[in-house]
Amino acid sequence: MFFAVLAMGIFATSCGSDDDNGPTTSSLTIDFTGLDELGNGYVYEGWIIIDGAPVSTGVLTSLTFPQTITMETAQIEAAATFVLSIEPPNDTNPDPAPTKILAGDFSGNTANVSSRGIVGDFSSSTGAYILATPTDGGGDTNEESGVWFLDNSSGTAVAGLNLLPILNDGWIYEGWAVIGGVPVSTGTFTSASGFDDNATTTPFKGDAGDGPAFPGEDFLQNAPSGMTFPTDLKGATIVISVEPSPDNSAGPFTLKPLVHVVPTDAMNHVTIAMGTGLVAELTGIVTR
Repeated sequence: MFFAVLAMGIFATSCGSDDDNGPTTSSLTIDFTGLDELGNGYVYEGWIIIDGAPVSTGVLTSLTFPQTITMETAQIEAAATFVLSIEPPNDTNPDPAPTKILAGDFSGNTANVSSRGIVGDFSSSTGAYILATPTDGGGDTNEESGVWFLDNSSGTAVAGLNLLPILNDGWIYEGWAVIGGVPVSTGTFTSASGFDDNATTTPFKGDAGDGPAFPGEDFLQNAPSGMTFPTDLKGATIVISVEPSPDNSAGPFTLKPLVHVVPTDAMNHVTIAMGTGLVAELTGIVTR
């Protein structure tokens, strides 16, 4: 009888202990839209911020959503913010890289995440460009083979890209001309009122200088394989994208706040307004 009572006591104590502890792990469900595949070695990694410190939720192994992540219950319940970053190859840093693409605070059990606050707000951005080839020495030769993001409608050249926000760390702007379906970079830049980063080194420009102090490119020589320069940009698609820095791919990233197809009847040296881009904001929902 003594041993039977002792056994019942141990059983009751054990059951009570389990009930008090509760589950030690819980789930996060993530559901994002618009993410592109990254270049070789780069990965998306999720993070929850607890008392100001990042805790990794793991690397995304696919871009099929929704996805469920299992973590310690205490960590999930203490999370104030969710962040998604782009991490470089073979990264050993325990903290998120500067290239953060989605972020949002938890309200109750849900965090609405967006690129708007962590990358930039492009909702008011506008753009304009002209067709011209100033690096070929002047004149009217091959003018439809160059694109420059400036506005000369007043008679004086000013920046053609307006209300582009100053990007957070880890991001940079890049211009593109999609020629025959193939994107060719016009260069990266941080300011619409100055030379882009490859103004003096681009292999495509002519031999008569670096062009005006605005982002842009003359496609006059050293064409990529399968192309011929000079070319005709009428009918091509002109794009301003927002790129991770360091970049992870030779093509435009998913964030494209400004896009425009050059009219087939476009006139050289005449300001052409751009339209709203294909993807100006990425969004998602994280649920705990």
